Amino acid sequence: MLDERKASILRAVVEEYIQTAQPVGSGHVAAAPGVQVSSATVRNDMAALEIEGFLAQPHTSAGRIPTEKGYRYFVDALTEPSLDRSASQRVRAFFDQAHGEIEQMLADTTHLLSGLTDYAAVVVGPAHEAARVRSLQLVGLAPRVALLVAVLGNGAVEKRTIELDADADDALLSDVATHLSAHVVGQPLGSVALVGPAPSPATDAMVTQVKEVLAAPSDDDGDHVFVNGASRMAASFDAVETVRSVLTILEQQLVVVTLLRDVVDRGLNVAIGTETGMQPLADCALVVAPYTVDGEQVGTVGVLGPTRMNYPQALAAVAVVGQRLGRRLSEGS
Repeated sequence: MLDERKASILRAVVEEYIQTAQPVGSGHVAAAPGVQVSSATVRNDMAALEIEGFLAQPHTSAGRIPTEKGYRYFVDALTEPSLDRSASQRVRAFFDQAHGEIEQMLADTTHLLSGLTDYAAVVVGPAHEAARVRSLQLVGLAPRVALLVAVLGNGAVEKRTIELDADADDALLSDVATHLSAHVVGQPLGSVALVGPAPSPATDAMVTQVKEVLAAPSDDDGDHVFVNGASRMAASFDAVETVRSVLTILEQQLVVVTLLRDVVDRGLNVAIGTETGMQPLADCALVVAPYTVDGEQVGTVGVLGPTRMNYPQALAAVAVVGQRLGRRLSEGS
């Protein structure tokens, strides 16, 4: 723990460096709000903070910059941040108008979050298997081909083409849809595997086929990841190699999902530098928040930026957008 004077000096260095990206001198710190000591005292305390690992001096004659430890202390000492009035109105207006398919809503949410923070925004969508079924239909495309359409509570639409073993007319397709609906509407899509036998052999045979098709993996299975603002992220770094590494990671959906889940599972809402567990992100920070639908955690929102990101703004934006997204999806379930 730091005493109040050193804490205020560290806070002033972090806030100034976030704004300017330039090493911070004792003169700037002495003039900062909340620092009411002389430049000489500030210099002594900054030297002590460097020895303790909170600050670093990139050049002998330069000012100092925060270390990963310094950023962590700064973040942990933050009171619960809030969005300013203009940003809050943008979020409210966005979710008041957000309708349609979930994929488009999640993609638009990343655009909103990137615009609020000026960093790369990531949203991991809910797995379809966990979403509750709102309605289910079977449509005949040919005598032995049917299309299963399941509308899910999170706004997603699951479609599967089924090649049938025998001809099926509209009456039979209707019977199969009715039987399935009676068991799965209001339940997770994955519960279709538990649907019991149908009264008639023909209906039961087709129900079995539908269950097999839904159990098989499809191109739409897995996590749905949406990323926006990668170019904003790239502009935060001078080193071309760092930019290339970060952009490469953002293009790999499985890596992004694993990264966000790992941070959330560790109980963190901010991972700084090496805390991300990925060497290419050593100069980055990740702010994340899970979002819930009907009380169940189903996905994650986050922003990826440089370690000198505006943490109060990023934390507030991610928290508010995550809450509003979960609420919006719950309303549609």
